[in-house]
Amino acid sequence: MNAQQNSRLGFVVAGLLLGILMAAMDNTIVSTAMATIVSELGGLDKYVWVTSAYMVAEMAAMPIFGKLSDMYGRKRFFVFGIAMFLLGSVLCGTADTIVQLSIYRAIQGIGGGALMPIAFAIVFDVFPVEKRGAMGGLFGAVFGISSLAGPLLGAFITDHLNWRWNFYINIPLGILALFLILAFYRESAVHAKQRIDWWGALTLIGSIVALMFALELGGQLYAWDSRQILGLFAAFAVLFTTFLLVERKAEEPIISFGMFRKRLFASSNLAGLFYGASFIAASVYIPLFVQGVTGGTATNSGLILLPMTLSSVVASQVGGFLVQRTSFRNVMVLSAVIFMAGIALLATITPDTTKTLLSIYMAIAGFGVGFSFSVLGMSAIQDFGPSQRGAASSTMSFIRSLGMTVGITVFGIVQRNLFANRLSDSLSAMGSGAEGLPSMDDPRTLLASEARKAIPAPVLEQIVGGLSTSITTMFWWTLVPAVLALITVCFMGNAKMMGYGPGAPSRQEVKTASSE
Repeated sequence: MNAQQNSRLGFVVAGLLLGILMAAMDNTIVSTAMATIVSELGGLDKYVWVTSAYMVAEMAAMPIFGKLSDMYGRKRFFVFGIAMFLLGSVLCGTADTIVQLSIYRAIQGIGGGALMPIAFAIVFDVFPVEKRGAMGGLFGAVFGISSLAGPLLGAFITDHLNWRWNFYINIPLGILALFLILAFYRESAVHAKQRIDWWGALTLIGSIVALMFALELGGQLYAWDSRQILGLFAAFAVLFTTFLLVERKAEEPIISFGMFRKRLFASSNLAGLFYGASFIAASVYIPLFVQGVTGGTATNSGLILLPMTLSSVVASQVGGFLVQRTSFRNVMVLSAVIFMAGIALLATITPDTTKTLLSIYMAIAGFGVGFSFSVLGMSAIQDFGPSQRGAASSTMSFIRSLGMTVGITVFGIVQRNLFANRLSDSLSAMGSGAEGLPSMDDPRTLLASEARKAIPAPVLEQIVGGLSTSITTMFWWTLVPAVLALITVCFMGNAKMMGYGPGAPSRQEVKTASSE
């Protein structure tokens, strides 16, 4: 086996290991353990910072590391990402307070922001064009699993081991991935010499921090019309406007708006935004439906995601296969139609829906969204050479993550308001029969197995009905971004993975890049 084959094999194995680690990196795995973490560390009023710290750091790091990898090479920043993620994992497992855990999660997020976008850029660097579809499908499947299998893994580890092992489990796999990258992965020593856009990086990070905290804290710790939340939104508007102005004048911008002049790149990113906003609702609220409406355990609620996980893995592989034979647009139109059908079916579930039928609905939704994990990652990079792939890939990852964050916030508000209104009306109609109940401020706590036993049957029936209706109505609203995704992918054009149309890399560039 020659050096080039060793480099590819080492990267593939290391990348798959890192894909598994993404399940531990994802916030869903931490959210399943948060009740246990708060009970041990305290700081219930600060629990939102554990999620926010990771997401802010990850999103801010994505475009920066993508650009740096174009400038100075992928390997050093890929290694840096692994090292930072492992350091954050070790520290998280040793946290004694909720504040410490939040700080350590931010360190983890910095590492996470370097891994996924650079991984997709490396696929295009080291594999010839005829193998990119298969490799993109493989990596898309693994990274897709990380977003959907997190709740199941987190619940199992928390129930049977200890919440700290949600972080410690990353260490042996991460060390093995680090060894494989250092020992086998070789890259070209030729890179584009560019300037670092420090002002763009600072204003981007600042705007993301302000937006993320506004979305996370609004309606939770502070009212949406409070000075704190309005101030954060104002800071986001000012900083993001400044970022746009800075980027237009920068010689080498962190996010190049010129990239969006390419139709395939722009439509791929918009589709990723809408897919992210819609599918995250299913991965978060179906477990809540199972636990809150049917009375299942945390492990049961995680297991119900398996059909979606498995079907998305299959679809990611199928998508990687199909893009080598037809256009990106044809594959993604099929994906969007199936995804819309799955979301529409989920909007019809009731407390009487069997788990078998629910699993079928989730499998359909998972199959639809699974194409996007691999195909959009490849289509976003298609029109760019090695000197821009890192920036293109990281921009795609950033925008998809932004869609997921905004989506879960907006649909969370919709679901909470629907539930609160339905519950208020039902309990008011019951009058004295609803007296003496625990606080209704947190339905997740109220619907825990211990709390359910203390609730009179007629009242519990109203709570369950209200929760069920709020979730299914919310799913009808998630069809909006799903429909927008379908409209967007129709503008992707006729570009193919094997094609060399206008704006695509030349044959010589592809040959040079794949031989590096």
